Amino acid sequence: MKITVSRDRFALKSVFRIARGARTHAEVLQVEVRDGGVMGHGECVPYGRYGETLDSVEAQITSLPEGISRATLQSALPPGAARNAVDCALWDLEAKKTGQPVWTRADLAAPKALITAYTLSLDTPEAMHAQAAEHATRPLLKVKLGGGAEDVARIEAVRAGAPNARIIVDANEGWSAEEYNTLAPRFVDLGVEMVEQPFPAEADAALAQMDRILPVCADESCHDRASLDGLVGKYDIVNIKLDKTGGLTEALALRDAAVAAGFQVMVGCMVGSSLAMAPALLVAQGAAVVDLDGPLLLAQDRAPGLVYEGSSVHPAAPELWG
Repeated sequence: MKITVSRDRFALKSVFRIARGARTHAEVLQVEVRDGGVMGHGECVPYGRYGETLDSVEAQITSLPEGISRATLQSALPPGAARNAVDCALWDLEAKKTGQPVWTRADLAAPKALITAYTLSLDTPEAMHAQAAEHATRPLLKVKLGGGAEDVARIEAVRAGAPNARIIVDANEGWSAEEYNTLAPRFVDLGVEMVEQPFPAEADAALAQMDRILPVCADESCHDRASLDGLVGKYDIVNIKLDKTGGLTEALALRDAAVAAGFQVMVGCMVGSSLAMAPALLVAQGAAVVDLDGPLLLAQDRAPGLVYEGSSVHPAAPELWG
């Protein structure tokens, strides 16, 4: 069995901004695991917030011994992008070798199409109103925020542009406790349903002492099952991303553990192609919030890619993954 890595660069439809910066392209690593004439594929998005680069993640992957299994992979690499791509490629390889889909191999129910959130990039209130109006027919909008008083104006603009959409917001660690206390009541009045990661992960202890009238979702604070104990009493929801868990194997285990611990589950993504979204769709079955819109933000996706009908995303065809 041989593991190879390649780099892919996907242009975005428009500049994508969050509180940490802006980008015009998604840069990903694709892993191919070959066993004889059978190949499995996986994709990951190295993320600088976690100290990852394309070079560092590629080095982790190429350091693995040939013939590694999914079981031994879990201890060979830490949770993160490198393990994710290899884990998902190994699942895909297993499915193609056996002729059974991954959901059967993982003892899951057959996946169904799901409604995904659509993300509005951080911008001025006027620009975000235009974004919202363009996507007003989508049932769920996720709004990137940046902190400060202008966040209220942004949400007022989005609500005016998309009066019937459900809204969730992502602060990307950009708020203070004082900002949460000021913004949360106004956001609730505007119909916002939850906020992702309002405080920096290393400074989220204050959440345990707050009346969270606007439910709070852990993103940067939640990586794998080892994170869960530290989230109890601070968060209401956990955002599971395969690039954080280190693959489908841990993501499925984290989902079950989170539900058992009383958390609601959100399944999210980095900005990547359909190859990255396909395994996450299996984790997202039954999730309270699904945010797998990465391919919708790209100027051009992989071919074949996932089928999106509006905001409805369908399970992957075997030609793509799984």
